[in-house]
Amino acid sequence: MKADVSAIIKVTGAAVKLDDFVELGEAVFLGETYRFLKPLKIVGEIYNNGQTLSLKANVTGSMHTECSRCLKDIEVDVDFDIDELLARIEEGEEPDEDIIPFEGYEVDIDSIVADSFRLNIMGSYLCDEDCKGLCPTCGKDLNEGPCDCVDDYIDPRWQALADILKKQQEDDS
Repeated sequence: MKADVSAIIKVTGAAVKLDDFVELGEAVFLGETYRFLKPLKIVGEIYNNGQTLSLKANVTGSMHTECSRCLKDIEVDVDFDIDELLARIEEGEEPDEDIIPFEGYEVDIDSIVADSFRLNIMGSYLCDEDCKGLCPTCGKDLNEGPCDCVDDYIDPRWQALADILKKQQEDDS
């Protein structure tokens, strides 16, 4: 989605309303994949404050990702705000690092939403707060019940204590 700002670029106080959809498709961030089966809704405005353009908007929708514990596909609500400054730059100009540059009279809203999404996602998502995850040995989904694996692994750092306890039990017998 591109927003035409030609009507407000030289008029302080003028604004362009945003009420549209942004198509992200799929985003990969920090090894996680986020799929957007439907476009995200963006509502807000781009306002000329006299020095720069100010983009204030809210983005809502849903995404699909995997539960971080059991790897089931889950749908998660998306809802975040965007508050950015935009400035038109000419060729060879260096923009301020706090300002999103654009050329001509169109602002690429898709890239701004994609960048803001990456800043607003949580590190991991769960299908349920009480998700038990997968068995590290056989991979069974522990939410469906226990597996048949024998849990006799002892951290080598605790092996000496386990040997003492085992010897005590044998002596008591």
